Amino acid sequence: MARDITPFRGPDGTNWGVEIQLPGSSNAMIVFHHPGGKTARLDRYAWDMWSGPESRSVTSRVPMEKIRQGLTQEKLDVLFRRSMPISATRPMLVKAS
Repeated sequence: MARDITPFRGPDGTNWGVEIQLPGSSNAMIVFHHPGGKTARLDRYAWDMWSGPESRSVTSRVPMEKIRQGLTQEKLDVLFRRSMPISATRPMLVKAS
């Protein structure tokens, strides 16, 4: 299945690819793919919160098209500012010696 990638220009001029993943009843993961491609090391993600009627039922799913329509340039700007790296370059925990 082909991924649906939307272009997004970051604040520093980098051209990212935006993908919607894991839609649930009240949120979806928005992944910002770095143009370097060959590694996910620079990719970022943020959670888009949903408050539509689907959010009141834990068994429902927000349709991808509704999420896509809601991703305006302004919303993508906010999500990108709140985004976090998908992978860390160093361990988060330091083992005790």
